[in-house]
Amino acid sequence: MQVTESKKWLTEELTKVESWEKDQGDLWFWEKLGRLPFKIIDKWTPDFIQKKIGVIIDELGQYVQTGGSYLSSVSSLSSYYPDLSVHSLEDAAKLDISTMDQAVEKLSGTRKKLATIQGASTGIGGIFTLTIDIPLLLGLQLKTLQDIAICYGYDPNDKKERLFIVKCLQFVSADIVGKNAILSQLSTFDLKDDTAKREALSELQGWREVVFTYRDQMGWKKLFQMIPIAGLVFGAFINRSAVNDVAEAGMMLYRKRRIIERLSAEPKTVLEES
Repeated sequence: MQVTESKKWLTEELTKVESWEKDQGDLWFWEKLGRLPFKIIDKWTPDFIQKKIGVIIDELGQYVQTGGSYLSSVSSLSSYYPDLSVHSLEDAAKLDISTMDQAVEKLSGTRKKLATIQGASTGIGGIFTLTIDIPLLLGLQLKTLQDIAICYGYDPNDKKERLFIVKCLQFVSADIVGKNAILSQLSTFDLKDDTAKREALSELQGWREVVFTYRDQMGWKKLFQMIPIAGLVFGAFINRSAVNDVAEAGMMLYRKRRIIERLSAEPKTVLEES
């Protein structure tokens, strides 16, 4: 397989990703508004939900260290490219980025449908099924991000990639200051020295900050899940939206890595402008 993108095309696509990154700052007000209900009623949160949050903190830490029960397998790689001869991550990494994008868009569509069904199923039981829904949604988001990584030729079995994936998850839930900090970290993620990765890993030692930010983002969902029927409708909508957001972030951040890698590659791997 031979890369066919021109330097001009890659540069234009990189500009589009950077424009998307700047647009993420516009979400700050709405994100804060969405977290208010959770903060207001948090003192009434039942103990069993607080304990579940503690379990998720441990599971997220375990995911970065070992992959835990959330780890995806690269053995299903060929299913993302059924019409191409792609049998390894090396094969996937050589594909045109537009081909990778198509696979990710198809994957994202499937996962959003699954999230909709999952959110409606767990929402029907009201607030008490939130303890089931939170880990299921987290697992679906992590699975989606890992499979996006695989589509772009990156291996989630690598601890470095699991760290990148958690940073993508954190990016979706962060406020504007947090988003800018994460983008700064990820911009140097692939440097040959390990300084950037050590800084990112050091920040993630505080798993509680990551999970509590994730929890706060679900404020409206918790509020409406107190009413079982509303929980069904709103649960479906919020889960779909949550997976859509994380899939979009994963696609943009991973394709940016691949674009930068190709622009930095040997001249023979990138076509000059026609």
